[in-house]
Amino acid sequence: MISDELARALRDAGVRWHPASGDRFRIEKQALTEEVFTVSDMVVEEHQHEHGSFFGFNGTTEWALDSVPTSDTLWLPREDQLRDLLGGAFVSLVRADGEYVVTAQVAGHEPIVGRAADPADAYALALLDLVGLAVG
Repeated sequence: MISDELARALRDAGVRWHPASGDRFRIEKQALTEEVFTVSDMVVEEHQHEHGSFFGFNGTTEWALDSVPTSDTLWLPREDQLRDLLGGAFVSLVRADGEYVVTAQVAGHEPIVGRAADPADAYALALLDLVGLAVG
């Protein structure tokens, strides 16, 4: 799982989340910041309302938690989701010198390389650089 810092950096760089079953997230604006939740069609569902989208906690007995605005959450994308977000720019994932190295390539630019101890973090770092190319 990627670090909260990388998840925030991706969000702040403009990577948008479209919640789906199986996605993991944290609640940032309550006392549950250390808990990781998973979107599930049976327990945690996204509900669209005229005032925004919310996560509804169906049948949750552990906490007095009915719903939370998605804007108060932090998406923790999985490795496969990060790879998908790299799209056609993704070239490879290799292990070198004790690190995972993700390489991406966009025509007319130098290769993008993300290096980290965890493969998901390496994907996230490469994605941040790719988003930076698109913005810059």
